Amino acid sequence: MKAVDQRESIKMAIDTLRANKMRSALTILGIVIGVMTVITISSVINGLNASVSNLVSSFGTNVLWVFRFPVIGVQPTAEMLARKQLTFDDMLAVRELPHVVASDAALQYTNYQFNAGSVVAKFGRRKVDNVSLEGDTPQNAVVYDKEITEGRYFTDTESERAADVTVIGHDLATSLFAGVDPLGQPVIIDGRTFTVIGVLAKQKTAFGGGKNPADSYAFFPLSTFHKLHPEILDYWIAAKYDDQKNKELVTDEIRELLRRRRKVRNEKPDNFAIFGSDSITRLWNQLTGALFALMFGLSAVGLMVGGVGVMNIMLVSVTERTREIGVRKAIGATKKTILLQFTVEAVVLCAVGGVIGIALGSLFALALSFLISSSMSVLWVLAAFLCSCAIGLIFGIYPAYKAASLNPIEALRYE
Repeated sequence: MKAVDQRESIKMAIDTLRANKMRSALTILGIVIGVMTVITISSVINGLNASVSNLVSSFGTNVLWVFRFPVIGVQPTAEMLARKQLTFDDMLAVRELPHVVASDAALQYTNYQFNAGSVVAKFGRRKVDNVSLEGDTPQNAVVYDKEITEGRYFTDTESERAADVTVIGHDLATSLFAGVDPLGQPVIIDGRTFTVIGVLAKQKTAFGGGKNPADSYAFFPLSTFHKLHPEILDYWIAAKYDDQKNKELVTDEIRELLRRRRKVRNEKPDNFAIFGSDSITRLWNQLTGALFALMFGLSAVGLMVGGVGVMNIMLVSVTERTREIGVRKAIGATKKTILLQFTVEAVVLCAVGGVIGIALGSLFALALSFLISSSMSVLWVLAAFLCSCAIGLIFGIYPAYKAASLNPIEALRYE
């Protein structure tokens, strides 16, 4: 008997919503906006998280970087900027550590302020601006697991004799040598002629679209780079170690080695920084934490507005249907049945708003996927839907209780 009453209550609630479509639609607008916000922002954050993870993995596995000051998530102080630069010999010493399988010392000539190069590359009548230059050891390809689509990387012999050879990024090769095999071709970079011996594969990007600045780089042996820019001596050291479980051990070994080489006293802090890909991940997690807080705030406002609207319209509905409630009670409907009917009506109203919000949010996430990375999460879809149902339950319980508490005799007299 109770199951029959519950089904009847649900049916009556749905019939009431169908009979007042426009009012129901306006009532759930806040719910729709709140849920749509949750789905859209969570999809964007999930997509960006995946893109950042792919980008971090492209930097090479089991790699530690050493520079004279931290560069990720830290504003360098005057003391940091005045520190002694790392040297090529420091890199050679790091290479001798037991768990280090490869190491590289790199020098760069680029515009860090705008994350773009400032050199011109020419081939015939074609010209490419904003090219960045980097000098490396041959082990650079091993450290970063670089993929060469054409040709090869430079060798130790070419590095020793400062050969005028270069390995270029994907975008630079495409722009300069469209329709022409780049291997063996002479290219003028920063006013000097070099022979192209390799082309790198296209690099991943952080946000799923646009260009990666590394695709516009020209890479040289360190000795060759010194011929172009002998004034640049600020080395980056990269060390690839054998196993992820040895990360802390390798970090401690590098720290001890460099403190000894740089004559840092025991009571003094390090005058260099050691960091890995997890530093980028931590910084990104801090940024996404702020985005999640924004998402929570925006969706909470929308859901609260929707909840107040639901309570308001349910109170109006109770007033309009006072006589109906009296009739139902007169023919045997219990307080629990009336309570269930109006509670279900509020929950169904918000659930419909949740479904519409999920649909619209999914469409927005799909549209955004053509511009930036976007990936929907089943967990967030479920959470958004359950939140919309919870709003209906919370804000619908008072009108339902008011309806269930009506005196049947007074309700029958109501006009």
